[in-house]
Amino acid sequence: MRLSIQPCNTLPTDIKLHQVSGILEIHFDNGQAFNLPCEYLRVYTPSAEALGHGPGQEILQVDKENVTINEIKPIGNYAVAFVFSDGHSTGIYSWDLLYKLGAEYPTLWADYLHRLELAGHQRKPTDNTVTK
Repeated sequence: MRLSIQPCNTLPTDIKLHQVSGILEIHFDNGQAFNLPCEYLRVYTPSAEALGHGPGQEILQVDKENVTINEIKPIGNYAVAFVFSDGHSTGIYSWDLLYKLGAEYPTLWADYLHRLELAGHQRKPTDNTVTK
């Protein structure tokens, strides 16, 4: 799902991956902190595989309920790339994108669940994510 990203003018001060819960905890220098489920990060991947190469080419990501992050790779001083347990590793998550994903989590997660419903996909509940 293509997102419009604005500069947040803040940088992360700490990133922790909680393997058991499947949560990425990220703190920013403006005092904001977010707990982002791996599934959520996977379905909002900024990769061309999910977004296509232009508007209208997005592919709804499904069956990612149990995806975890195996590795976090720094990309310069502006982003990270995640290696997910399903083999996906091509999205680059800028600090601005991660901030937006954190700040707008309730809205974006509800939108994703709605898109799944419209597509007729039944999401499998898990212990580490919010369900509708």
